[in-house]
Amino acid sequence: MTGILLLEADVSAGEDLLTAAAGLGLDAYAATHEDLFGHYRPELTAKITAPVFTDFSRPETALADLTAFCRTAGIRGIVPCWEFLTPLATRLAAALGLPGHLPGRADACRNKRLMAEAFAAHGVPSPRTLTAPDHATLSRRIEAAGLRFPLVVKPAENAASIGVSVVRSADGIPAAARLAQAQTHKLPHGIALDTTLLAQEHVDGAEFSVETLVTDGAVHHLTITEKFTTEGTSRAELGHTVPAELPPDVSGSVYAATAALMALGLRNGIAHTELKVDPDGRPQVIEVGARPPGDHIMKLVKEALGIDVARACLETVLGRRPDLTPRRRAAAAIRFLTAPEAGTLRWISALPRGEHILATSLSKMPGDEVGGPQDNMGRLGQIMLRADTAAEANAAAVEALRGVTVTMATRW
Repeated sequence: MTGILLLEADVSAGEDLLTAAAGLGLDAYAATHEDLFGHYRPELTAKITAPVFTDFSRPETALADLTAFCRTAGIRGIVPCWEFLTPLATRLAAALGLPGHLPGRADACRNKRLMAEAFAAHGVPSPRTLTAPDHATLSRRIEAAGLRFPLVVKPAENAASIGVSVVRSADGIPAAARLAQAQTHKLPHGIALDTTLLAQEHVDGAEFSVETLVTDGAVHHLTITEKFTTEGTSRAELGHTVPAELPPDVSGSVYAATAALMALGLRNGIAHTELKVDPDGRPQVIEVGARPPGDHIMKLVKEALGIDVARACLETVLGRRPDLTPRRRAAAAIRFLTAPEAGTLRWISALPRGEHILATSLSKMPGDEVGGPQDNMGRLGQIMLRADTAAEANAAAVEALRGVTVTMATRW
């Protein structure tokens, strides 16, 4: 049988990819750390042919370990399920001569400092970005460049909106920098993070993501996803709807996403491009994830359009041409339940049922310590819905959230 290797399968996209691998008759191997595999959920381990153990905190060692394994096992495709492993996946595919991206640009697909440099060099419409090692230097560079507030301050390497702040004046830079540099290593693998600070122009307007497959350099945009985020100083993601309701002319957003993917050297694989469209209709690319989209977006695409994105992703990294024909014209949405503040969860009401609701789940229970709505790590659960149109799905999501009550323990 043909084998594929998933780099850290214990993420939201992992189960979809393993299910797709079984449907394609593939042997599916999962690379992780030996101490972590024991915590994999049974529904994942049941679909894994065998685990492969390495130390992702040592990239050169991991590359050598996995190259040797892949050659012995006859692996024919590499998929990074976790975005912190996208550079390793690109280099591994190149070492094996398998379909992948341009290895010389691998780090720019993960490091936002290098990504911003690549966008500027290739004329990708994106927010103007400054970088610095510390808050004092960042403040001086912002003033010297004449960059106007509000600005977005964030770390060069993190995810899930962790360490991201919207800063309204120069006085907010030190606190935003402390938050952005609070994490120096990424758990659970202990991967060292670049702690360089980024300050970007704040783009007003609606936020979207473009879901894409790239096969031999040919770009195939599957859909545009509408994104819902918190307001104020943070930008945690509260939900997604597929496909987005957009004005008739959306070509600018699609062209911007294509330019971003080409600037980063994407050749074979899946991509998730986040962008904002300003009030004048101009798209600005925020960042690109050279990996399967998180937050169950692949499930949303399948429910709304009938495209099996996970299967198509695997076929692409195997060098095959996937069938990307939409099978239906509907809409699907996901909304995340969040606590109003960090603390101890006291009670959460029964999750709703109804005509449009596909599934609900809780990730926290009463008595658990939970984060606030500052980033994506503070989620309590989720509601997934389907309807005939995006407007109906969004309306049903509002109604579903209205019926959920979250109570936090009283602080004395």
